[in-house]
Amino acid sequence: MEKKLFGTDGVRGVANIEPMTTEMAMQLGRAAAFVFKQDKDRRHRVVIGKDTRLSGYMIENALVAGICSMGVDVLLVGPLPTPGIAFITTSMRADAGVVISASHNPYQDNGIKFFSHDGFKLPDELELEIEDLILNNRLDDLRPVADDVGKAYRIDDAIGRYIVYLKNTFPRDLDLQGLRIVLDCAHGAGYKVAPAVLEELGAEVIPLGVKPNGVNINDGCGSLHPEVMAAKVREFRADLGIALDGDADRVIFVDEHGMEVDGDHIMAICGTELLKEGQLHKKTVVATVMSNMGLDIAMQQAGGKVVRTAVGDRYVVEEMLKGGYNLGGEQSGHMIFFDHITTGDGILAALQVLAIIQRRNKPLSELSRVMTSLPQVLVNVRVRKKAALADIAPIKKVIDEVEGELAGKGRVLVRYSGTEPLLRVMIEGEDQLRIAELADNVASAVREHLGA
Repeated sequence: MEKKLFGTDGVRGVANIEPMTTEMAMQLGRAAAFVFKQDKDRRHRVVIGKDTRLSGYMIENALVAGICSMGVDVLLVGPLPTPGIAFITTSMRADAGVVISASHNPYQDNGIKFFSHDGFKLPDELELEIEDLILNNRLDDLRPVADDVGKAYRIDDAIGRYIVYLKNTFPRDLDLQGLRIVLDCAHGAGYKVAPAVLEELGAEVIPLGVKPNGVNINDGCGSLHPEVMAAKVREFRADLGIALDGDADRVIFVDEHGMEVDGDHIMAICGTELLKEGQLHKKTVVATVMSNMGLDIAMQQAGGKVVRTAVGDRYVVEEMLKGGYNLGGEQSGHMIFFDHITTGDGILAALQVLAIIQRRNKPLSELSRVMTSLPQVLVNVRVRKKAALADIAPIKKVIDEVEGELAGKGRVLVRYSGTEPLLRVMIEGEDQLRIAELADNVASAVREHLGA
């Protein structure tokens, strides 16, 4: 069945426009409460947290109303990173967690995503069940009354609990003394937690993006705009820069020279380090099809390998669970360290990299040389329909010829956009000019036979 409300990461859209209205938020709250309320003989609890968007207030109140109306209690934690809400959910033995955030999107957007009691995002079948309850009005006659309705409580020390948890993921024999770090929190959910963690571990922190006003989240700052952080690193002669996105579940670095270090390089740094320590499960890192082939080469040279998934951190997590792996992530900066947490965590990932810097006594620029990115070309082609490429012989022929020429020294990725009528042609290889020609060859064949 095709989902109508949920996308790859919850329900998302412009706040106050379908599906991100207060009416839909209340319905989502009611349906989720019904799904998670399995044992009728005890009180159930759902954690709700959010980022710093102006629309978070109205959506939070609508969710609370919906959940309480189904006889489930609510634990409110306020602005907290997405992984922090997953942590609080499991720590407090709650039945579920809800995050109100549109991650790296602009402030006018918002979203609702759910964690189950074990801190993992919901599987497709549960999201479909929630949709069915809403779209088919199956909850209309289910209304607890009297003392069976839910209550709402505020958890005032959630930030402190999460700070302690994060610090405990950092090696006890190390600290961050002597490091000057530029930290850009994107005026988002990590604006209190991240500076506190780094400072309490001994770093000198130069904070950016720590004054949210409801409308400045991700606005010219954070992981989407690492050039801001890079300029400050050079200005203050800092050792490195760390940039989070709006809900702090992803991280991008710059080294001491202000050069960007993306998620692929972070996976290479952490993957090879875990390999040396004998702690990388099955000697494997899980990445998506968008990660650069340089990551595969770096891991192979270190004695490991890369397993690839579809784009989206939920698919990375699914593969990690299925294969028993403990490190995965995306080029965009989602890093998942299963030894510590169940979902992407930008602050936790930053701490793992900082521990390697301190342990090895090497700057980030030197550590990042463990991986060399292959040149990459991306061409988008507008299409009139999303047909199976294997069924269109002329297109398949061109793709096969390109794959034959690259033969282990590069790769071709051709995939449709999930949200637009586009076919994305991505080619990696050793020669920038040649792969640009090859990408144009594929794109031309697509335009000829599928072009809009």
